[in-house]
Amino acid sequence: MDRNQLIGITLIFLLLFVYLQFFAPNPQPKQAMKDTAAQLADTTKKGTVTAVAPDAPNPNDSLVREQFRRQYGDFAGAATGETRDVVLENKDIRLTLNTQGGAVKEVLLKNYKTYNGQPLVLIDPQSSTMSLRLPTNAGELDLMRLFFTTSSPSPQVVREGDSSSVVFRLNVSPTQYVEQVYSLKGSGFQVGYDLRLVGLDNLVRNNPVRFDWTARLKRLELDIESSRITSTVNYYTAGEEFDYLSEASKDPEEKQVGEPIQWVSLKQKFFLSSLIARNTQISSAVLRSSVNPADSSTIKTLEATLTLPIADLKSGKGNYEFYFGPNDYQTVKNVADSFGKNVYLGWPVVNLVNRFIIVPLFHFLERFITNYGVLIIVLVLLIKTLLLPLVYRSYIAMAKMRAMKPEIDEMKAQFPDDMQKQQQEQMKLYGQVGVNPLSGCIPVLLQMPILLALFSLFPNLIEFRQQGFLWANDLSTYDSVATLPFVIPFYGSHVSLFTILMTISSIAYAYYNNQLTTIEGPTKTLQYIMPVMFMFILNSLPAGLSFYYFVSNVVTIGQQLTIRRFVDDNKIRKTLEENKVKNKDKKKSKFQQRLEDALRQAEEAKKANNGRPGTPPPARPTPPTRNKK
Repeated sequence: MDRNQLIGITLIFLLLFVYLQFFAPNPQPKQAMKDTAAQLADTTKKGTVTAVAPDAPNPNDSLVREQFRRQYGDFAGAATGETRDVVLENKDIRLTLNTQGGAVKEVLLKNYKTYNGQPLVLIDPQSSTMSLRLPTNAGELDLMRLFFTTSSPSPQVVREGDSSSVVFRLNVSPTQYVEQVYSLKGSGFQVGYDLRLVGLDNLVRNNPVRFDWTARLKRLELDIESSRITSTVNYYTAGEEFDYLSEASKDPEEKQVGEPIQWVSLKQKFFLSSLIARNTQISSAVLRSSVNPADSSTIKTLEATLTLPIADLKSGKGNYEFYFGPNDYQTVKNVADSFGKNVYLGWPVVNLVNRFIIVPLFHFLERFITNYGVLIIVLVLLIKTLLLPLVYRSYIAMAKMRAMKPEIDEMKAQFPDDMQKQQQEQMKLYGQVGVNPLSGCIPVLLQMPILLALFSLFPNLIEFRQQGFLWANDLSTYDSVATLPFVIPFYGSHVSLFTILMTISSIAYAYYNNQLTTIEGPTKTLQYIMPVMFMFILNSLPAGLSFYYFVSNVVTIGQQLTIRRFVDDNKIRKTLEENKVKNKDKKKSKFQQRLEDALRQAEEAKKANNGRPGTPPPARPTPPTRNKK
């Protein structure tokens, strides 16, 4: 290395030393950064953290003010501020609001717990995000990122039985501001929410305000799959139409609603987070739903993008209401028009049975019975008592068929290969003895709406939630008495004892019923197969439903055994013989005549097909047509 190279290297190191010593930035030590973050987290818990980070530009600097001015326009004064929590509280709910955005930060439902016994926080900053986008002259501005002042100088707790409200205001000038008012009554889950734009006509455009709400539904119940297939977005339009996104679909779903909406609910199995328009409407909406099966902490992600009419916000008609609470039919049916439809009560006919019979009866029994297992038993007894006349008629119909069985067997032997002839002779016999062949089916069909109503209602009754009975800790979900080391397809990896008892009782009822009926062949075998199929279906459904069907089967068997003691088959046989003589020359009813005519036509068609049933007669040749000249 020569002299010149040595001098060059020395000068380079000297320049680097001077730069690092006097000009290079001084990085904050890692420990200091951790201490700063800890202090920031600590002050956040206390509700007094500054919005501007410690190393951010000074908001009093003229260049920074100009930058905020360009970014936020006339609302630049609210770009910095202090975050502070304000609490509204009653006996049912604790609502935590924050001065940043004047937004809902957390909702705690006081009288409910999660499946693992933790306080039930319906939404928090990690699970729920909201934005309120105002169309200003400087561009679309998210008010939830700006800072409001509040009429309450310190956090407050509402006394039980008192109503309270808090006003959040974003001031542009003394006569120009955005105002959000939250109000809470002494009880209940409804939170009043008024949004007003005062004196801002020259600062905002006449486009709608956009309200974005994303809810990552927290896991609140034991059965995550059941929670997922009952979570969705419900909405009700100004045209009185109720609709929703698919519940069971695991694929992302999006729906655009172009007509005005009265309310939107982000629904999970037993709880709702809803926005309701009171003195205004939601102009339109885009609703989305998605699920990540690998994420066991989040049930679903629900999103609602709602447009709010800016004219109503300017004129003081921006009156809304939040509902944060249980999806309890007795509670939600009075919140808003058709808000009770958030509780699924089944198809139209079944819905009517639930609304006007089962639900009122259930809540009537709640006044006197606190144990829900006992309540189910009493409910079964009452319903079975109401249905006893139908059960009696069904039994008498089966007894009549048993009495006619020897003659029917004789007809089958007389026409072994002619099913239609057998049916003709049977219809003739029914007419002679005065028996309606459908009389045994009608009572069963009339009971079906009750069975379907309970099948729809029980999985959606929040009253069963975390109510124990016998070995079941929670009647709103399956009762697991054993966990399998493997998964059985369509069954699961747990064993529900109530479902097994229901299956055994159903098979016992099928066996007893087959002794009373004249059914033969595959239909008889099917009565044993169906209970086993239902065992797979009900294994993961609520224990309350399986217990109801178990008790129902036992009571039904008991009813039929009791009826059998008072019904004399020989007397019924004698009555049928008397009817046969009495109705010998009696004119056939229109219904019977139509059945016989239909059977006779089928017999004639069979003969025309050379004895091959189901084969259409040969087509007649089409006559040649003559050309018109």
